[in-house]
Amino acid sequence: MALTAETESRLYRSLRVASGAAAHLVALGFPAAVAVLARPGSSECRWGRGPGRGEGRMSQLTSPCSSLAGLFSWHPLLMALAFSFLMTEALLIFSPETSLLRSFSRKVRVRAHWALQLLALLCALLGLGIITYNKHLNGKGHFVTWHGLTGLLAVLYAGGQCAGGVLLLYPKLMKNWTLAKLKLYHATSGLVGYLLGCASLMLGMCSLWFTTTVTGASWYLAMLCPLVTSLVIMNQVSNAYLYRKRSQH
Repeated sequence: MALTAETESRLYRSLRVASGAAAHLVALGFPAAVAVLARPGSSECRWGRGPGRGEGRMSQLTSPCSSLAGLFSWHPLLMALAFSFLMTEALLIFSPETSLLRSFSRKVRVRAHWALQLLALLCALLGLGIITYNKHLNGKGHFVTWHGLTGLLAVLYAGGQCAGGVLLLYPKLMKNWTLAKLKLYHATSGLVGYLLGCASLMLGMCSLWFTTTVTGASWYLAMLCPLVTSLVIMNQVSNAYLYRKRSQH
């Protein structure tokens, strides 16, 4: 039996509410799990023991951490906070179904979006600075892996995206562009930056530290976290701007 248009609309809305709620939970749960694993500032690293992947390299990983390793432990947490929690919540603020501030005016939501994005950029810059300094102290090269390069690009892109957002606060600076076009370009470019951040997180979960800490089904579950939030954010931006823009032509 064919579904009516009204029933399809309700079903679609229910699916979007469920996916948005899942994105909120994942956005908070992922950095919380990383905090438990990394134990930032602690004197010991919770890295895996016993047989398994990378067993030949485990002797240096299972020993108590030096101050340098304690410094490194802040890097995964800060990056998870930046790209999984703060940036995701900054974008979900504009979700018509699952925004935590949907009862507030758009002006309030825009200001909250700005605050969360700036906090995300600050965390990302701190995380980038910590890992760069840690590599320097250990005499290791940086930005030589896909994870390092993608992470650097994501942080730089986030900085540029925040700078570009100023044009939406002061659209008169771009007299030849309409506000609607500025919003469209800001949203689509922001989506690219968000996907870069999620890609960096996923590549980080392929690192030696993470693969020796999280194994088996837990590793695959962790990999699903940025994938879930990416799909939700892509759907939100597409429905808000891309599909609407296409329907106007």
